[in-house]
Amino acid sequence: MRALLKNLKGDKAIWGIAALLGLFSFLPVYSASTNLVYVLGNGTTVGHLVKHGLLLFLGFGIIYAVHRIPAHYFKGLSIIAMPIVLLLLAYTLTVETNIGGVRANRWIQIPFIGVNFQTSTLASVVLMIWVARYLAKIKDSVITFKDSILPLWLPTALVILLILPENFSTAAIIGFLVLVLCFLGGYPFKYLLSMIGIGLVFAGMFLFVLFKTPEVIPGERAVTWKSRIETFWNPDAADKDSTHQPTLAKIAIAQGGLAGKGAGKSVMKNMLSQSTSDFIFAIIIEEYGLLGGGALMFFYLLLLFRIVVVANGAKNVFSKLLVIGVGLPIVIQAFINMAVVVQLFPVTGQPLPLISMGGTSIWMTCLAVGIVLSASVKNNGVGEQSPEIEDGNPLEILSGQL
Repeated sequence: MRALLKNLKGDKAIWGIAALLGLFSFLPVYSASTNLVYVLGNGTTVGHLVKHGLLLFLGFGIIYAVHRIPAHYFKGLSIIAMPIVLLLLAYTLTVETNIGGVRANRWIQIPFIGVNFQTSTLASVVLMIWVARYLAKIKDSVITFKDSILPLWLPTALVILLILPENFSTAAIIGFLVLVLCFLGGYPFKYLLSMIGIGLVFAGMFLFVLFKTPEVIPGERAVTWKSRIETFWNPDAADKDSTHQPTLAKIAIAQGGLAGKGAGKSVMKNMLSQSTSDFIFAIIIEEYGLLGGGALMFFYLLLLFRIVVVANGAKNVFSKLLVIGVGLPIVIQAFINMAVVVQLFPVTGQPLPLISMGGTSIWMTCLAVGIVLSASVKNNGVGEQSPEIEDGNPLEILSGQL
């Protein structure tokens, strides 16, 4: 064990935060898994706990393996991975998958081990590395919008369009994160405004069609999207079934109070259908109160702080952008999950990183953490050029404030 700990490289604070979140996750997962056992009749609480522990163990194995890879290797790996990801996304749309009796063409099943894998989460990580590589490449070049269409916007559009039919929220989040990374990477602001304008036009057209003639949208997800948006904007006029889960989540939060009911004493966990994943934050507040929920938020904010510190200390532009590109989504996803639980956002289906049950979410979060740790290794950039970021670059301003 001591030899293993000595081989841990990179930012020790990030290692510690990831380990604490992973260890804490056993408590709400074990408690909320009673919903799966006694309501859905699926397995045993100990079985779900062991499965979660195994997924976390494999996830931290991913962190360890990935953090030993020099950060600049991810440039080449993204070139190899991007066409594979596009093929996986296209294949996922053709596979009829049912989770708990509900159609969900967002997963493919890994052969032999029977684990469902959500390809969009891998696509998100690969795309952010791809964008970081491109922005680092053009740092000292005068770029035009036409020059960036094929290497930047075409892959981005393909990933988003392949995810959109079955997972609108993830597609929207990925698009937003790409724009943020491009802004921080110094991509011409006037072109970013153009892309935002194009995106708003398409979003407006999509929403118009969604609310006026949802039947023309292929697939069965349009009805779900419409219901979630209507529920968010006007919960009083919404159908009772469409507001059921958010309402139960608010009841759980209200019952938690300041200090909570105590570990394992949640009542709402057996009523919330997604108490082990999408709405696990509500169970955490019910059992550990606002103090427990606030402590969890603090650790995610601390993770964000360390990510920015690592980006500031990275030796080259690619490593800086890489850390922000794969690290920032972890924290944003966490706060989107929390915002959904308190109904600041419509239901999105985003799990709580390193806390919620689910192999894909845990593994891809661990992959991103491993990449951040790789870039934080001090001797990782040996032999690389380390050009400085130009004055006024938003990434330098952001990290310099810390």
